[in-house]
Amino acid sequence: MPRHRVPPGQGRPRSGWEQGLDRLLGVPSLRLLCVGLALTLALSDAPVFWAPAGAHPLPAQGHPAEFSRVAPQLREAFGWWNLTCPVCKGLFAALDLGLKEEAGVAWVGSVAIKVCKLLKIAPPAVCQSAVQLFEDDMVDVWTRSVLSPSEACGLLVGSSCGRWDIFESWNISLPPVPKPRPQPPRPPAPGSPVSRVLFLTDLHWDHDYLEGTDPNCENPLCCRRDSGLPPASRPGAGYWGEYSKCDLPLRTLESLLSGLGPAGPFDMVYWTGDIPAHNVWHQSRQDQLRALTTVTALVKKFLGPVPVYPAVGNHESTPVNGFPPPFVEGNQSSRWLYDAMAKAWEPWLPAEALRTLRIGGFYALSPRPGLRLVSLNMNFCSRENFWLLINATDPAGQLQWLVGELQAAEDRGDKVHIIGHIPPGHCLKSWSWNYYRIVNRYENTVAAQFFGHTHVDEFEVFYDEETLSRPLSVAFLAPSATTYIGLNPGYRVYKIDGNYSGSSHVVLDHETYILNLTQANAPGAAPRWQLLYRALETYRLPNALPAAWHDLVYRMRSDTQLFQTFWFLYHKGHPPLEPCGTPCRLATLCAQLSARSDNPALCRHLVPDAGPSDVQSLWPKPPFC
Repeated sequence: MPRHRVPPGQGRPRSGWEQGLDRLLGVPSLRLLCVGLALTLALSDAPVFWAPAGAHPLPAQGHPAEFSRVAPQLREAFGWWNLTCPVCKGLFAALDLGLKEEAGVAWVGSVAIKVCKLLKIAPPAVCQSAVQLFEDDMVDVWTRSVLSPSEACGLLVGSSCGRWDIFESWNISLPPVPKPRPQPPRPPAPGSPVSRVLFLTDLHWDHDYLEGTDPNCENPLCCRRDSGLPPASRPGAGYWGEYSKCDLPLRTLESLLSGLGPAGPFDMVYWTGDIPAHNVWHQSRQDQLRALTTVTALVKKFLGPVPVYPAVGNHESTPVNGFPPPFVEGNQSSRWLYDAMAKAWEPWLPAEALRTLRIGGFYALSPRPGLRLVSLNMNFCSRENFWLLINATDPAGQLQWLVGELQAAEDRGDKVHIIGHIPPGHCLKSWSWNYYRIVNRYENTVAAQFFGHTHVDEFEVFYDEETLSRPLSVAFLAPSATTYIGLNPGYRVYKIDGNYSGSSHVVLDHETYILNLTQANAPGAAPRWQLLYRALETYRLPNALPAAWHDLVYRMRSDTQLFQTFWFLYHKGHPPLEPCGTPCRLATLCAQLSARSDNPALCRHLVPDAGPSDVQSLWPKPPFC
């Protein structure tokens, strides 16, 4: 838990190490090096974690390779060409030793708060709280990774002095079993059983939501007790939620769950995480566990005997996105969270699933004969999980474990559903490319993939790796329950080839339901959850197989009216006021083709005769949620 400290120089004598560090950091090149490394990592590619994002794609470039590209400029700019290896390693060893002391962490926190305020990254109170929450873990991660003597000197001096392998490329091993000939699923025979699967994601319950407060406050999350009142000229937060940077009150989640009747009955529920609110600068472990237990109890109350299969979201931990691999032990490990999840979800999961959940937040089970369900902890692929700076190579061995699960399912003749929070196209490059390779190898076995995280309604198509032209799988990205940012609350229902011998277990169609906040918040109104659309009917799809979604993207490229329908539904019936012109439309369509991150070639056919730079400009960056 964060410790509250006195900033250096206030109320106590300065230690010898601080004075020595000040002398070192008085050298402009070293001070710039430390700040430059930090800013390169934290700000070069990802939006700051508390900055509100629009619910539409943004342009992006590559991610962690920035360090490797900037290394020569660092050496030249700092004039360190003659820095010897022993001096470099001694310098960073001393720096690490000092930073790990309590006074060192406080000094780093003090500087970070000043930078945050100076650059106006967030309101001053948010800067203060966020830094105090993150500083312990961040300093530990940096001293074990970027600032370790081997890593830093390998970057600054060269490979003879160490090895810079932060986010280095890596590959998982596939079994020597030959890949079976691709066998695309056939539509089920008329009258075959159909299952209905309720899909919940990104609930984001805000314990402090308060009707009437300012929905446009200065903080990253509004409609809360500390948001203040709006100006007299503007209305306050609505009773059921608000079209702004706000999350949901518990009563809206109760309304959602209690009003599921018309959309059911359900055979099972997939629930892909993000339970707490977006007040990520001021959350404790107690807060996160309260959200977990409260919302889990609510789901049990209203779903009763229907089996529920959860996945871990990036907001479940605190600090947000902070998911250490299992080799990190003690108070900094994620055991506090995984153990609580195992206890809360024990009625739904068998013993073996609970065992791997406690270790790494992932599991597999068999919900019915012929079907295996795999729940992945996608935080081990996340660009924002700072713990992966220490080692991003298949954290927790999860992908190698996934290969084992898929090979065993292939051997048995079973099909597999994969659920997770962060979609694969939004992951670190090596993780994403390895996952893409796994889906390619087991295309006959992976019947469906389900994710959330982006809060909007979209999908990601997978292609064969040889030509990148044959659609072989699709990941469905369902819209959020929360309104964050500017959306209607919503949920998804999937129609799946049902429970019978020989079932393909593929998605046959899906339905999206919303609560129209304009109507619900009207005086005297009651909340009414309503069907927004059915996929096959609305998009005139022959089926819900990968080729149909591929064709839809290219139909929307030329049919602007069809795209506007997609854009309206993408935002759950409440699109932004600004129109989505041609660049926005092409970037949005590119995102639907991009199940593998940092791979602009996937979008090369969207713009005929486009050059590499034109295709790169379409490459989407996921909204940060």
